[in-house]
Amino acid sequence: MLLQEEIFSSEEFNKKYYYDGNDLGSIYTKEKTKFRVWAPTATEVSLNLYKEGSGNNLIEIVSMEQDVKGTWVAEVNKDLNGVYYTYLVTVEGKSNEAADIYGRTSGVNGKRTMVIDLLSTNPDSWQNDVKPPFVKMTDAVLYELHVRDMSMDKSSDIINKGKFLGIIEEGTTNSYGQKTGIDHIKELGITHLHLLPSFDFKTIDESKLEENKFNWGYDPQNYNIPEGSYSTDPTNGAVRVKEFKKMVQGLHKNGIRVVMDVVYNHTFTALDSDFNKTVPNYYYRTKNGIFTDASACGNETASERLMVRKMITDSLVYWATEYKVDGFRFDLMGIHDIETMNGIRKALDKVDPSIILYGEGWTGGDSPLPEHLRAVKSNTYLMPGIAAFSDDMRDAVKGHVFYEDEKGFVSGEKDLVESIKFGVVGAIAHDQIDYSKVKYSDRPWAKEPSQAVNYVSAHDNLTLWDKLNISTPESSYEDRVKMTKLSAAIVLTSQGIPFMQAGEEMLRSKPVDESRTKFDENSYVSPDSINSIKWDEKYSNISIFNYYKGLIAFRKAHPALRMESATDVQERIRFLNNVPAKTVAFTIDAKMKDETADSIIVIYNPNTVAKEFTLPSGRWTAYINEDFAGVTPLATVTNGKVYVAPISAMVLVKEQQVKMQMNKKAKLTALGVGAIASGILLGLLIKKRRR
Repeated sequence: MLLQEEIFSSEEFNKKYYYDGNDLGSIYTKEKTKFRVWAPTATEVSLNLYKEGSGNNLIEIVSMEQDVKGTWVAEVNKDLNGVYYTYLVTVEGKSNEAADIYGRTSGVNGKRTMVIDLLSTNPDSWQNDVKPPFVKMTDAVLYELHVRDMSMDKSSDIINKGKFLGIIEEGTTNSYGQKTGIDHIKELGITHLHLLPSFDFKTIDESKLEENKFNWGYDPQNYNIPEGSYSTDPTNGAVRVKEFKKMVQGLHKNGIRVVMDVVYNHTFTALDSDFNKTVPNYYYRTKNGIFTDASACGNETASERLMVRKMITDSLVYWATEYKVDGFRFDLMGIHDIETMNGIRKALDKVDPSIILYGEGWTGGDSPLPEHLRAVKSNTYLMPGIAAFSDDMRDAVKGHVFYEDEKGFVSGEKDLVESIKFGVVGAIAHDQIDYSKVKYSDRPWAKEPSQAVNYVSAHDNLTLWDKLNISTPESSYEDRVKMTKLSAAIVLTSQGIPFMQAGEEMLRSKPVDESRTKFDENSYVSPDSINSIKWDEKYSNISIFNYYKGLIAFRKAHPALRMESATDVQERIRFLNNVPAKTVAFTIDAKMKDETADSIIVIYNPNTVAKEFTLPSGRWTAYINEDFAGVTPLATVTNGKVYVAPISAMVLVKEQQVKMQMNKKAKLTALGVGAIASGILLGLLIKKRRR
């Protein structure tokens, strides 16, 4: 006798019940609304219409008729815009009331979905919204932000605190008159704002917003509905929709694309979720009737089942079309199956091929889905157009995220050179990398560099600054600043897609006590006092901000740092031999037959003393050293050597047309605290002798 999980995955079940229509949910017109719900195991389904999103205000109950492929339908011939509804689904004699899993918006706390005239939620000039230009995935610079973190601290100067609208408030400044919020992000130069989950999640009580409760949002409830606590009125289902659109519109206007963090791998609850109330046990993987738990959150969705795959794909297409979202980051992407992820890529390509897709290439626990079918990091090469986070690079740069005391490349740990080189080429095959010495991967896992997301910090675990504080207690503040800059330089001069946590550019920290010796490494429910960005810290850390800003500008100015083809990377990047211990240095040769292209040398020195490097012949101009980064030349070296300062990066360019004029500030930098020596830089020669 077949188990239920085997029946749901069987070809016979799919043939009988797979529904490929595009009209699930409520389809509104002023004259009528048509409802269709997929509930193949139900014996009866009713539609409940309510005046409000909560409370005892039932308007009427409408019986639904059984239709094709396990769906049930009903039509109500009147204007239902703003009317709330649920389904009463009866399976094996038990009736459960559920919100519509295809619902477009909802009332307070997502308990009832709402019929909505989506056209009425479009902001002024929505039809004229133009996405910022974006050509290829490696052009992206990703900036991860929680909606509340942007605005909740007083220093943000943002009025709509904790709201979608707060994301797009312009003209805000901190106590020192420096830009905050969207103006700060625009000033930094990122291309994509990655928002932590902004769909409707479960654990924030939208009826008690005065409590100012916090959650990252990885507890999904309604996948197609914006989170109500981020709107100015969660009791009105239209408000959250319109304000999310306004946010997207405002970001686009400021040249910033929008990425949604999506969590289709599990739901907050399983047994009493709306999915399970509608089709018991279908949407989740089970083993012998028990929910499996690859998410480490109590359940995992069964993406390989056709109607689960369709639900996920339909949801993403909906966000991409109705809200004009520009990208998606998949939480625990390894729980999903490869076929589903490739189908998602194909479906979104029809909407907009420039939509970016990336995710966590791992699971939170074991899954009944076989490893070779999972969308894990090691299988990334099987998913064209989809990228995975490089934990190889992350932990090589700063040390293991789960072992707080462990050091990384920038903090002096040895034997990490091959792991850094692996990150530099974007996790692809390269003949100069010894894969037996790469931190986690004994083989390349990306087919193209555009499939690797390089980063050193995210919302999970310690911030970069806190990690460095804990793992290097013997180091000075100044040296930790150098480690931060070197970390950023590695990420932003490597092939692939750079990613950073909001506030990293201002030494963001999450201390849990006034002594600032203990830090919150899992702040998913911690108060705003810990999670919010402290914008006044931009003042004391302006040099770090400017360094990040300069690195991004330099990356944008040099296509050689954003190569899309593995072949180009393999041919153009050559790692230098005979370099000092624990250092990494490489050249990026000018592209053949391109007379405008530049050659580049990148050097990382994590040692606590300066190191000497011999340059290939030619005239080299430095743009990045331990103090400055950007598109302004700092000094020029001809057929010489360079001394790279302790715990720093240096990047030099062999230009086709060398800029001979350096501004006054750059000249002083070269002669004073710059990290370059070519035999003519007296200041650096003196600096060397003192060592």
